[in-house]
Amino acid sequence: MKIVNARQMREIDRLTIEVYGLPSLVLMERAGLSVAGRIKERYGASRRVLVFSGRGNNGGDGLVVARLLHNEGLDVRVFMTSTEGLSGDCRRQYEVAGKMGVRIIEGRLPTRRETSGAVVVDAVIGTGLSKVVKDDTAKVIERINSSGADGVVAVDVPTGISSDTAEVMGVAVRADVTVTFGLPKVGHLMYPGAEYTGRLFVEDIGFPRTLLESDDLSLELLEGGTAASFLPERRRDTHKGDYGKVLVVGGSMGKTGAALLSARSALRSGSGLVTVAVPEGVIGSVMASVLEEMTLPLPSTPAGGISREALRKVGGFLGDWADVLAVGPGLGREEETVEFLLGLLTVSPVPVVIDADGLFALSTLGCRRLVRFLRGLDTPAVLTPHTGEMARLVGLEVPDIRKRMIEVATEFAVETGCCLVLKGVPVVVASPDGRSFVNPTGNPGMATAGTGDVLTGMIASFVGQGLSVLEASLLGVYLHGLAGDLAAGSLTEHSLTAAAVIDALPEAFRSLKGLL
Repeated sequence: MKIVNARQMREIDRLTIEVYGLPSLVLMERAGLSVAGRIKERYGASRRVLVFSGRGNNGGDGLVVARLLHNEGLDVRVFMTSTEGLSGDCRRQYEVAGKMGVRIIEGRLPTRRETSGAVVVDAVIGTGLSKVVKDDTAKVIERINSSGADGVVAVDVPTGISSDTAEVMGVAVRADVTVTFGLPKVGHLMYPGAEYTGRLFVEDIGFPRTLLESDDLSLELLEGGTAASFLPERRRDTHKGDYGKVLVVGGSMGKTGAALLSARSALRSGSGLVTVAVPEGVIGSVMASVLEEMTLPLPSTPAGGISREALRKVGGFLGDWADVLAVGPGLGREEETVEFLLGLLTVSPVPVVIDADGLFALSTLGCRRLVRFLRGLDTPAVLTPHTGEMARLVGLEVPDIRKRMIEVATEFAVETGCCLVLKGVPVVVASPDGRSFVNPTGNPGMATAGTGDVLTGMIASFVGQGLSVLEASLLGVYLHGLAGDLAAGSLTEHSLTAAAVIDALPEAFRSLKGLL
């Protein structure tokens, strides 16, 4: 499912009306009908309903909701700060609602006594917000938020949330439910807007499917069915060599667990063979912990990291054995280790997944050299930074990354020719062709040590099994979050660990296969 901003949604609306000939009042009627249906479904048909209606088409949607619920016998009131300057369609709905006996109150806000226990409908602004709300609109928002209502239902987008950036434009309605039309907006899915959206329903009100699925819309919501379509097939007449040989390079003194988590998640994700390459100084502790994984000891520095002398050994191993390289988990940040890593990336004959200290090594190049370096790689690459690592890679501050996750990720992928998995809330996957995806799975319990290492191993595993780096990233991100959700369901978010995410992978695979 595509995701749009306000401009794109306005264009879909315009083309639907002007080119396809579907009247705007029909779209408004269907929008109001879908909201009314969700209200009855969630809150029952015997509630008091208070509709806060603005002067534009969002207010017109609200008036349709009020009329339909009133006509079914519900106790409905509409509060409008003014009936001057209504849009054409909103004026028509205002007149119809009045003729049908809907009680419309102008010039005052409801008291707490009136709102308490009611269902409140926010139909004040919608997607058209482009500036900070203030004055009368801010007062309406504050009244809704302090209403004591049993539920707040936002029409299209909670008032005060930018549908383009998900920013709070001064103050915003905190909705329990948001009903939007045609496609989700950026403001619904990114933060902080997602926090104000509540449960999101995307309703079909008649927009032509060709418009909703247009290739001109480059941002998508990663859905389970899409992720499931990438699941590698496993034929009966096969052996372990058919499912990818993954080399994980990482680990250093005190940080061997990161490399082991990546290796184990690769095996649990279907890889036939996995080798963990770590410094000689820690190989004993690693060998004591592995079962199915193989090990490759590498020359180490005095401090316990991988030395530059390891480059020839790893390079030869890659050429002779591996199908994919995962590098970075627990690697360390010694200057010599950084030199080794950069050299390894330039000679790797197989696709690479770069995480953690591997990303730190890349950041030492500086922004301009980094772009040239990544564009010069001979094989496809996936980078999996969290927002702090991304800030180092592109020379921005973390708050700037969080505000512009989609734009930053997409620009980086296009500039470098690499697939980027930007780990935040939510995770954004960007492709060099300009497409980006927002992942809906995952939970706060996954903000714990090692979960990123698990994701690295999963993506590497799927690349080794024959998926493209983009397909592997999308499947890995969705499945990783799904496993985290399943694990949190039994362990709680507070007790979730990276190892528990790996343990939940079988159930996550089973769940995803059920969508096929």
